[in-house]
Amino acid sequence: MFKPLDPLLHSQLRLAVMSLLLGVEEAEFTFLKEKTESTAGNLSVQLDKLEKAGYIKIEKSFKGKRPLTTCKIQQKGVKAFEDYVDNLKNYIE
Repeated sequence: MFKPLDPLLHSQLRLAVMSLLLGVEEAEFTFLKEKTESTAGNLSVQLDKLEKAGYIKIEKSFKGKRPLTTCKIQQKGVKAFEDYVDNLKNYIE
């Protein structure tokens, strides 16, 4: 039986961000931007959607005089990602 795929994670950029965050304790915005090869504007919008869903936590601070945005995956995000992967396997098996 095919279970619905989480539309929030079905976006290539959001899925890439979640995949990256699963492998690290936290990641800076610039790291995510570089690894996903996205624009700052698009990445900001997608991170905001993930944060509103409770999948990630975004912290804003300063590194010297420069703004620093750090993202960290939350337990709800880990579960959503695992469920997404499990459901996707049903489509390809």
